[in-house]
Amino acid sequence: MKQTILITGASSGIGRLIADRLHQDGYMVIGTSRDPEKHMARLPFKIIELDLSSPGSIKSFGTRLFNEIDRLDVLINNAGYLVTGLAEETPLDLGREQFETNFWGTVGVTNQLLPYFRRQRYGKIITVGSFLGLIGLPAVAYYSASKHSLEGYFKALRFELSDFNIKVSMVEPMGFKTNIGGSAVASTVRIEDYDAIRKQANAFTKEEFDTAPTPEPVVRAVMKIIDRKDPGFHFPVGKGASFILFMQHFAYKVFEGVILKRMRNAK
Repeated sequence: MKQTILITGASSGIGRLIADRLHQDGYMVIGTSRDPEKHMARLPFKIIELDLSSPGSIKSFGTRLFNEIDRLDVLINNAGYLVTGLAEETPLDLGREQFETNFWGTVGVTNQLLPYFRRQRYGKIITVGSFLGLIGLPAVAYYSASKHSLEGYFKALRFELSDFNIKVSMVEPMGFKTNIGGSAVASTVRIEDYDAIRKQANAFTKEEFDTAPTPEPVVRAVMKIIDRKDPGFHFPVGKGASFILFMQHFAYKVFEGVILKRMRNAK
């Protein structure tokens, strides 16, 4: 019998690609969206309402989900969004909103479903984080911080769930061509001292989005975790990921120099 898999944020982007692939492979797929009626007619899998920024939506989610299914084998945390802006120029309220969805929303949904996983004594929790949860780049401080926080939370959770045969993994994509940039929320605060670095950072970010590859490797990484009996925790995805991580940890000056040079050369 094929597994039942829940994927949050399944109506577009990487979430939609993962959900479509799972559906095509015969899995029982349940997706979530903040506005499921808007997408229901064009999606080949069942989709239910979930708003990660709404505590009420999260609190009722477990009950609503298990009105639709009898068991859950895999949770894929994918929903989230991007806040852009230099760190000092980003209002704290906007930063908090980033955390409410990307971190607290993801944690809230996971915690709602943990009792079900514990009762059945098996399951997998796969969280689509970001390579920016492992490194830091300019103009995405709060997004990067929210993804770093997910790394810490799920690292701890992996140990705590080991006695229940519940496996926890993180997928950490580098830049891939999705709609996350187009739907990003940008800070509108401007501090004159940052004019030069802001211009460079914006050009660098645009260049990264424009030249990004399509995200099929992320889908393959998720499928690999689903297929493995005992998957590892870290799954960085993208060309040169291992080398970049090595540079940041063991040759930071080199890493910093490469990023600053690319920013200054971005058009």
